[in-house]
Amino acid sequence: MAAFRFGVDSFIWTEVFSEKDIWILPKAKELGFDVVDLAIAHPESFPLEKVLEAKRQTGLELVTTTTLGLDTNLISPDEAVRKNGINHMKRMVDINKAIGSKILGGVNYAGWGYLTRKPRTEREWEWSVSAMREISSYAKETWDGVIAVECVNRFETHFLNIAADAVQYCKDVGNKNMKVHLDCFHMIREEKSFAGAVKTCGKDYLGYVHVNENDRGIPGTGLVPFEELFRALLEVGYEGPLTIESFDPSFEELSGNCAIWRKFADTGEELAIEGLKNLKAIASKI
Repeated sequence: MAAFRFGVDSFIWTEVFSEKDIWILPKAKELGFDVVDLAIAHPESFPLEKVLEAKRQTGLELVTTTTLGLDTNLISPDEAVRKNGINHMKRMVDINKAIGSKILGGVNYAGWGYLTRKPRTEREWEWSVSAMREISSYAKETWDGVIAVECVNRFETHFLNIAADAVQYCKDVGNKNMKVHLDCFHMIREEKSFAGAVKTCGKDYLGYVHVNENDRGIPGTGLVPFEELFRALLEVGYEGPLTIESFDPSFEELSGNCAIWRKFADTGEELAIEGLKNLKAIASKI
């Protein structure tokens, strides 16, 4: 069996991770996960000490993701908004350093859901690359982790949809701590092949992977070719976690933003439990 480390996203249980959600860490450990991805919308109110205590008690590996919004959009024409985004990301870097995380993923290069209804422009590219160069330079001074930019589908951003563009973005930023975050849910809409996207990134640029099904339902029950993905990950020598990210069906804002109109499981937890079982079964064949 391939020796993958499987993770679970805090979105499985909560829309906005806060002090009331610390119980997620021991629950994830109980369910058999090795890693928890803390989805952090508000770094200014992150419960650092409580998280550190839960990490000590569980021994779990922690990583983080974040999404920028309209007020922190690194491709906004408004310089003040771009500065807000830089400050948001610098706070995220500080949190990652403090909790021992080695990965800061997500839609961290532009406002999630910000669409101009036109293709990406050279000016937007320059704005984001310049801002991320400042952020990643700040990060490498004190933190040995990576910033991984998540390619997402065309309905959520016009900026980074495919691995090839994300690799070019990392190259243009120019710091070695820049990597690509791949997510199967988005890959099945935008890439030509799963193995091809992984190999486009290669060991040098692949920083993080979310193992979500094509409908955001239980991994292993849909169209995503997980065996192909896993073989490609082994071929390029990817050593990071594979994280299930979906949402409890009761969430209103997230479900609205992600266009989830029907139930895929009775709870997010059930989705995670069944997904982990399926993914481990697939990995056992490799």
